[in-house]
Amino acid sequence: MLKSVFAHPASPGFKAWNNLVAVFIFISCITLALDTVPDLSETYHGLFNAIEWVAVVVFTLDYFGNLAFSDKGWRYAFTVWGVIDLVSILPSYLMLFNFTALQGSKVLRLLRVARVLRVLKLARQAMQVSQASNPLVANLKIYFIIFFSVMMISSTAMYFVEGSLYAPDAMEAGQALIDQATPKGQEPEKFVPVDPISGNLIPEDKRFFTSIPTAMWWCIVTLTSTGYGDMFPVTVGGRIIGGLTMFLGLVLFGILLNVVGKTMMVVLFGEKLKNED
Repeated sequence: MLKSVFAHPASPGFKAWNNLVAVFIFISCITLALDTVPDLSETYHGLFNAIEWVAVVVFTLDYFGNLAFSDKGWRYAFTVWGVIDLVSILPSYLMLFNFTALQGSKVLRLLRVARVLRVLKLARQAMQVSQASNPLVANLKIYFIIFFSVMMISSTAMYFVEGSLYAPDAMEAGQALIDQATPKGQEPEKFVPVDPISGNLIPEDKRFFTSIPTAMWWCIVTLTSTGYGDMFPVTVGGRIIGGLTMFLGLVLFGILLNVVGKTMMVVLFGEKLKNED
């Protein structure tokens, strides 16, 4: 009975469990994004943390269930899906154990945003959906899964790569170093973040990516148009992410055209094709 939940795709238990995992993937990614908004984090941090750990428990059960009942046995841990399952839970456990080596703010921020990689578990859902009986519904679901995955990963990457340079803790640390180096009696200069690759200063009016939801707006505009809109990256790392996001936007547009085209063919010519058969 338990084996069918993890190893028999045709069983109702397998479908129900995978739907539950997918729901928690969406919920955990959304709460991860909202937790980067300072006001929301202060007010609902306890709720966000509770949701996170419920999701981690579900993902942990999913990992060990797949590991126990996989046809590959323990070798499942070294497959693509096994690595993705492990990555979906490892950052949370590393933060829980609170190792001394993980105390730096940059490392902790990396672990927090690394949790978004659990969205890659949806790729398995996409493969299962592709085998559905209704190809039109399957294509729409696959498109939504890919769009959501790209949006989450791209937005989180932009928030980490560029937004972390002017995050509150980074600004405080930079200002503290300037204050220490300023001779007594002199007014210290105001700290201005710098792109670590180009060395260019990041002025205050160019600090856009202060949270993941903010970066999501940039990502949606970039994926669905040919430009950045009212927000744009100013660092080398941010521009690399922006270029990749634009390329993925073209790929998603091609997928959407394919879905719409097939839908129109069925709507306009479906009955005619049936009669010809």
